[in-house]
Amino acid sequence: MSAPSPAPRRRAGAREEISAGGVVYRHSAEGPVVLLIRDGYRNWGFPKGHLEGDEGAESAARREVAEETGLREVVVEATLETIDWHFRARDAVVHKICHFFLMRADRGDAIPQIDEGITDCRWVSFDEARQLLGYANSRAVLDQARRAIADQA
Repeated sequence: MSAPSPAPRRRAGAREEISAGGVVYRHSAEGPVVLLIRDGYRNWGFPKGHLEGDEGAESAARREVAEETGLREVVVEATLETIDWHFRARDAVVHKICHFFLMRADRGDAIPQIDEGITDCRWVSFDEARQLLGYANSRAVLDQARRAIADQA
């Protein structure tokens, strides 16, 4: 497992939301490929979502991967970065904290779950994923996942 991420930045008055997700990969003939999802806003990213009740981050990440992609058989291999950011929603500032896990899916087809707001799922090389991801903090998580997979070899 990797070193813990630094403590998230706090902003006074922000409502906190905790999420978890997975950087899901598998080995292909060309090398490792990573799964990206496309949300209803046409942004490419990783499967992720809110923790429910007293659910832990790893359990939530597994559940969200299954709900958004249909992949139910994943192996959690490492804890990745926890990223955070602030955004405005309905005239309130939200502090979003998202815990990520490296997950391997050796089989199964990723199918976008339209009822979850996912419009596409795509297995891509790490280089292509880096180009498709729109946010620097997601690219940092991708880079960490790539290093963790390389360290296993």
